[in-house]
Amino acid sequence: MKNKIAYIGCLSLIGMITTEFGVIGILPQLAKHYGITIDKAGLLLSAYALVVAIAGPFMTMFASGFNRKTLMAVTMGIFLITGIVSSLAPPFWLLMTIRVLPAFLHPVLVSTAVAAATDTADKQNAHKMMAIVIGGIGIATITTIPIATYLAGLFNNWQFSFMVQAAISFIVLVTIITLLPSMPVAEKKSYRTQLGILKKPVFIASALFSFLMIGSIFTTYSYFADYLSKVNRMDEETISLMLLLFGVTGVLGNYVAGKLLSKQVTRTTAIFLIALILITLPLYFSGPMSVSTFFLIAIWGFLQTPCFLTAQAYMIETAPEAPEFANSISISFGNLGISVGTAVSGLFIASYGIQSTPLVMFCFAGAALLMMLVKKKLETSEVKS
Repeated sequence: MKNKIAYIGCLSLIGMITTEFGVIGILPQLAKHYGITIDKAGLLLSAYALVVAIAGPFMTMFASGFNRKTLMAVTMGIFLITGIVSSLAPPFWLLMTIRVLPAFLHPVLVSTAVAAATDTADKQNAHKMMAIVIGGIGIATITTIPIATYLAGLFNNWQFSFMVQAAISFIVLVTIITLLPSMPVAEKKSYRTQLGILKKPVFIASALFSFLMIGSIFTTYSYFADYLSKVNRMDEETISLMLLLFGVTGVLGNYVAGKLLSKQVTRTTAIFLIALILITLPLYFSGPMSVSTFFLIAIWGFLQTPCFLTAQAYMIETAPEAPEFANSISISFGNLGISVGTAVSGLFIASYGIQSTPLVMFCFAGAALLMMLVKKKLETSEVKS
């Protein structure tokens, strides 16, 4: 039963991530259609992430006592409506508005799916169940996101991307309603207990780490299609294939990270982060499409995708008394990182061009590594006191 719940949670994240990140592959088309710059089109991603960051903890606390099946079904219903309306090519202001509406329930869905899958598992199996759920992020980058991008390029119509998003949301909604058992919350934790983790310096340090690490990812990944097009000289079909490659190696990386996390959370997090820092330099110097570019993107996907999982595990470990709220804070700070990372890169793109984004990624990731050292020092001080 627990594996079944984890796999349905994974499917839910596939639907959610397809909606959130599906615009990445079509940003150039959207910018052209609406007659705006690529950095302004990037607001469709950063605004979504900003709403998640601000609303996440409050929405998760508010919803913490509701039946988990009901929460997941309602959330996917809203994602479905978003995909349908977006596919109708509304004015840009309306597209922006309808895009951010499901962002209010985004952290609720992730927290609920993870909590449902790990509720009764021991520590070792809990990381495995979490890895299955979070694996939906990598799977979406293999399947739904590149498929949506490919169809948009094939028919030269970005609306097909949103049609795919709506179709996936519908499948997930039906799956939740028909296969997921009712999951009432046995004991709702008090707001005081949940908010208490915000007084822990170690937890705050881990939250800032999550902000910086996820932010580093999206300084470049947000403009993935535009980067491959202008720097690596790829056409739309090749970009779709590179998204697929990125996702395939990402799922493999997520599997490896899930295994390693069950043994050592901090060390695993540091390994993937340091490796991500190292990949920024060859990415910056990559040129027109070649065999080396192919391998570079494969390695990039392997190293980057697990960072979502490692960041959450790194934070939740510091707040075992309120895992769902800690998870929502992780999601909020991560999405704040997405918003800030995307926006900062947008500014650099406007001033220095798209090739500057890996350098911004290097700076964010380097700051995240420093924050890990700060957290370690705080932990040492707590032990001594």
